Amino acid sequence: MQRIVVVGTCGSGKTTLAAELAKRIEAPHVELDALHWGPNWIPVETEAFRANTEEALKGNSWTVDGNYSKVRDIVWSRADTVVWLRYSLWVIYWQLVWRTLRRVLGKEILWNGNREEWHNILARDSLFFWAIPSNRKHRYRYPLLFEEYAHLKVVVLNSPKEMQHWLAETFSED
Repeated sequence: MQRIVVVGTCGSGKTTLAAELAKRIEAPHVELDALHWGPNWIPVETEAFRANTEEALKGNSWTVDGNYSKVRDIVWSRADTVVWLRYSLWVIYWQLVWRTLRRVLGKEILWNGNREEWHNILARDSLFFWAIPSNRKHRYRYPLLFEEYAHLKVVVLNSPKEMQHWLAETFSED
């Protein structure tokens, strides 16, 4: 595993796992959100997003987190492994609540100066509303994509506990 993409529903822990994997394989970690979101939560133009993704993935080893179909062909065709965090909605919501509270209360600065704000939590485009259809879509779509990108080693993890066990087993120092 030298080029790993981590996918899953928002709040599943993609960024956290991809960062940990980057440390373990001693490679750069690329957050697709950081390449996609410009200031004031305005998406970067698709051409620039694709060019920035191409540039970020020039190396021989990296980890990436994100589900962006706009750049999937770039990321997945270069990856050797995909890790799917296929968690239940209960787990995702629990993690999303705590992550959102940490970001809002801590006034955490995300990409390009963006922050999560209280008024966005229950907005129509809130991650809390987005999680339900996207989780359903991923459960249907990812198995089909794994067939399309048959060169990928696929790792499906169904819980944070299973993820921790996989990490320990895969990167043990025997």
